[in-house]
Order: sequence, then structure tokens, then C-alpha cells
Amino acid sequence: MADSATLSDSHTEMTELLLPNDTNNLGRALGGAVLHWMDICGAIAGMRFASRQVVTASMDHVDFITPIEMGEVAVVEGYVFNTGHTSLDVKVDVRAENPRTGDERRTTTSYFTFVALDERGEPASVPELECPTAAEEALREEAVEGRREQLEEVVDRYDL
Repeated sequence: MADSATLSDSHTEMTELLLPNDTNNLGRALGGAVLHWMDICGAIAGMRFASRQVVTASMDHVDFITPIEMGEVAVVEGYVFNTGHTSLDVKVDVRAENPRTGDERRTTTSYFTFVALDERGEPASVPELECPTAAEEALREEAVEGRREQLEEVVDRYDL
């Protein structure tokens, strides 16, 4: 395992065509299907970064801002933006794309924490995060600030 890895090493983008098996009775994406895609994308980003198996430790609050309609493409994008000794924080964004027009809109964002595992299934150390370019540093800062703002909103909303 390398001592460090970059944010771009972890970048992952997946696409899913929304078909009837993943829709509700209104022809829109089931929330559970979207969460499943987000978890997979985040795990791939974590594995690419750590060069190890990772498991989901937590997922922050999720608000579904706009629906994904049947026939649209769900674009799920994630990257590691912070690390601990054995943990990785991953921002995952989802947007809906109309494949005929190319129009896109944001549908949801959440923040995941994954734990890296060794060959025995025990927590294992992860590389340090490096952001060698201004673009990577801006993405990291955006994720850190976005997570902070999202958590503050949840605390305020539920008077915690």
C-alpha cells in the first residue's frame, strides 16, 4: 500500500439507466435503489484510494431533491475527500440526465464513511490524502464544507 494517494485516484463515476424494476408506481426512482447505487459508488472510490477492501461504516443524511424519471440516466459520482487512520470519507453526488437532450439536474448528495480491511477482515491503515492540484483541493474543501453545512441543517431541522 502506498503512503499517500490523491483525490483523483479515487474518482468514480457510474451510470444507471432507470428501468421499471427500480421505479415506484409514479415511474420515478425508488429511494432504496438510489441509496444502493450511492453505496456501491462510494465503496469503489474507497477501494481505488486504499487499494484494499472497504466496508460502509456510516452514511450521512440524504434528501431527495428532485426525482429521477424512468428512462433517465442516474449519474453517480464519488471521491475520497478525507481520511483517518483506517477510515475514508467519500462524497457521493447523484444527478439525473436526459439521454436524448443531455440536460442534467442534481438529485441528491451524501457523505459516507468507509473502513478499510486487511486480508483477515480487520481494520487496516489507509494512505494519506493528497490534493496536488488546485482543482483537487477545491473539491476537497467543497466536500468538507458541504458535509458541515448538511450536518448543521439536520441539527437545526430536528432541534438536536
